[in-house]
Amino acid sequence: MDPDFDEFLHVPARLSIVALLAPADRVDFGFLRDTIETSDSALSKHLSALAGAGYVSLRKSRDQGVRRTHVTLTPEGRRAFQRHAAALERIVASAHVPQQPEPADGSH
Repeated sequence: MDPDFDEFLHVPARLSIVALLAPADRVDFGFLRDTIETSDSALSKHLSALAGAGYVSLRKSRDQGVRRTHVTLTPEGRRAFQRHAAALERIVASAHVPQQPEPADGSH
């Protein structure tokens, strides 16, 4: 296995979260929940795990009485995501099998 492959980060929901955070300064909890199509409780568990690993930071605030949670990818989280994405690319590249040309008559 590639040494940069991150088993913790590879959990589909966690990988989706950090992928959404990578191009942004910060992302709202509700946006994450709706985009990865999960429940509040499931997202909270994943965010807590990611925060515990130092991959994300959470900031809670009130906006006109509405409680908001903003999520930011930490520098450590960004590096971990970049390493993991590179590992996935290497794994896929090593498994690449050249496609066989299609027969002229369309049969397989």
